[in-house]
Formats: sequence, structure tokens, C-alpha cells
Amino acid sequence: MTDSSGRLPVYVISHGGGPWPWIMDLMPGDWTGLQRSLQAIPGELATAPRAVLVVSAHWENPVFAVQGQAKPQMYYDYGGFPEFTYHLQYPAPGSPEVAARVLELLDGAGITAVRDDERGFDHGMFAPMYVAWPEADVPMLQLSLRDGLDPAEHLAVGRALAPLRDENVLIIASGVPTFHDLSSFGPAARVPATEFDGWLTETMTGNSGAERTARLERWETAPSARRAHPREEHLIPAMVAVGAAEDEPGTLQYHEDDFMGWMPSSGYRLG
Repeated sequence: MTDSSGRLPVYVISHGGGPWPWIMDLMPGDWTGLQRSLQAIPGELATAPRAVLVVSAHWENPVFAVQGQAKPQMYYDYGGFPEFTYHLQYPAPGSPEVAARVLELLDGAGITAVRDDERGFDHGMFAPMYVAWPEADVPMLQLSLRDGLDPAEHLAVGRALAPLRDENVLIIASGVPTFHDLSSFGPAARVPATEFDGWLTETMTGNSGAERTARLERWETAPSARRAHPREEHLIPAMVAVGAAEDEPGTLQYHEDDFMGWMPSSGYRLG
């Protein structure tokens, strides 16, 4: 459904694994469901966004940091893939103007943040954004997570950045929210992945406002929470998205039961 209001929605997406859009024939299972969900995002918006702000699970910093350069480079933060995948380019322009606005909003909320002119696009950003905007014609910039991965801090960042939605800046939280335990990927982990995915979908789509926020702050008490996320960096981007649309309903924008042949996988739209 296309958004006809002036306020942009917010997305929580799965970014998949490594440089998957370029090597789908080498990856286990069927990736076309995830591909279609990402390709659908531009068509769900009333207009092309002025910029896309991606909160990637693959960037943590002592304080929140935002990319400030006009032409970000690439950062190949993966291993074990074909040589050509370490030369891929996603030449989307940056947006120093939006970066300055991000810093202004965070400062106004009393949140310490810095501009980073060195950090390149990591695969939590460039892989899914290549699928959504393959022409790389929309300005892109990334916001880091903060060390410690405190849910409340990241929810607060989302609240501070909510005005961007009225300024035609799209906020996308990029992680693997259902399950991210690389030591136990495979059919044996299907049960904990299913349990946590069910709780997360109920939280994101069946609740809003204070109740949804409280559930996310207590995410470690969810069924199979620490089996699904031994370390929570691939879940925490969702906190920023929820903070930016705290009182608005969420819908299931993407779901499949057998991603990579064994696990459920979900993504969400808020607002």
C-alpha cells in the first residue's frame, strides 16, 4: 500500500548475509522472498525520499555517529566470499545536509553524537539498498549503534529523529531481527528462531506506544531470546525504528517460514 500522507513510514528489514544480492546462486535456500520485499519498498512510498538513513547492525561506536561525507566509500565487512565481492561498488551519494540535521536533532535531545567522515558503507546498508534502489540514485547515509547496545538509548535516538519522517528522510533499521547466532545456523535452531520470531511479530504488529516499547526494553525475557540473539546487535536497530514511530501501528512487511531452508524471517513497516 502506498503511503499518501506527508510522513514517511519506518522500516525494520533483514539485510541477509554478506553480499548476497550478487551471489544468490551460491547462497543456501531461496532468497527471492527477501529480494521482493526490499524491491517493494520504493513503491510503498508516495514520493522518492530525499535521503535514506540506515541504522546498520554492522556499525557500533563509543558514541552515536553519522556518516557525513558526500561520497562514502565501501567497507567490505565480511569474509569467505568470491574475490569480486570485495570490489563491488554501490555509488550512492551521501548527504552532509541530512547528517547535520541528524546531529542537530540528537543534540537537541541531549544525546551525544559525532560526524564520521571516514566510515564507508557496510553490507548491512549496501546489500539491501542495492536491491531496493539498484541505480544508487537516492542519497544514503548510515547511523551507528552505540556501544553497550542499550535498548532504551536506541529507542530515545529514534524519538529524537522522528522529525526526519516529515522532512522526506526515510529511516531504515537494518539487521537480522528474527535470529542471529552464526554458531548455530541450521535446522537445529528452527525452534528458538520460530519462538522468538513469533514474539517479535506480536510485539511489532500487535502493540504500539508504551506497551510495545516496554516489551522491547525487556526483550531478553522473550521466548528463546538469547538463543536467537546471543549478542543483540542485529536486533537493536529495530529499537531506533520503533522510537521514531512509537505511537503508530506496525505491519508485517515481509515474512517467510523457511528462509535459507530452515528459519522464519520477518521484516516490519511502522506508520
